[in-house]
Formats: sequence, structure tokens, C-alpha cells
Amino acid sequence: MISWDRPPTGWVCLNTDGSVVLAQKSTAAGGVLRGCDGRFIKAFAANLGGGSITHAELGGIAYGLRVAWEEGLRKVILQTDSTTATNLLKDADHHNPHYTLIASIRELLARDWEIQLVHVFREGNYVADYLASVGHSLPIGVHLVDVPSPTLRHWLYFDTIGVQTQRTIVN
Repeated sequence: MISWDRPPTGWVCLNTDGSVVLAQKSTAAGGVLRGCDGRFIKAFAANLGGGSITHAELGGIAYGLRVAWEEGLRKVILQTDSTTATNLLKDADHHNPHYTLIASIRELLARDWEIQLVHVFREGNYVADYLASVGHSLPIGVHLVDVPSPTLRHWLYFDTIGVQTQRTIVN
């Protein structure tokens, strides 16, 4: 069973996700910042226009890190369900088609703060997944969320009380 992993005391959690709707040729990203008690800090949903799922996942990470930095948060656990993005941030070279975005994320990671990059399963990343899906219906650009909508509050509440979901394995 999978659930959202709270950060330890003194840390905040940044969950990010990317999304692609092939029929619409649309990519989007979303993310949420929460305290160690599950308290909502800020969220974002972004319509990225077109691109690949890797671009969307990396875009979500980049926007999420920028929001965390601008909020003055300096001890951040970044949770993403993209092993591809996680691996690219560790060892992509300049020949990778996403290298410009990867380099900008690496610059963010190198700032004067503590960041832990953690892979999580999709089932533990539902809030970011929801926000990424919302991004498809928004105008191009990043849209910050200071006050959660009723639907977002619903997903946040489930995470805060530790609702668990069975891991889905697709063959």
C-alpha cells in the first residue's frame, strides 16, 4: 500500500508531476508544497503548450523549485514519480534534447539550500498529478495557487490523514 510520505520536522515536501494529453498535443505540470504536518503552503498548475512527457516532468520540477525558493523555503524534499527525470538530473550530458532545462534545474539545485531528490510511486503523488491535469485547461504559463480549491483540499486531506492506495502495476 502506498501513501504520501511526510517530510521530517523542519523540512517541507515538494511534490511535482507532468502530464501529456496526446490527442490535444498538450503538456502540463503541477506541484504542491506542504509542511511536515501536511499543511498546505503553495501549489501551482502550468500549461506548457506542447512537448514530451519528459519535458513536462522536468518543467514541473523546475517550476516547483522556483516556487520553493521564492517562498524562502531552504530545506526541501522534492518528490517526483518520474524515474526518467530523476536519472536525467543525475547524469544527462549536453547532447540530451532536454539539456537546457536540465541545466537550469541543476543551477536551482546548486543554490544555498538543502534539497533531497526522491522518487515516489504515482499513488503517493496524487495531489501533484491532479494539479498537472488541471494545467491542461489553463492558459499557457504557470498559475500559482495560494488557497486550495475544494477538490484540491479533498486530495490534501486524504494525504494528511494517511489514506493508502494499492500500487497499480500495468503489464
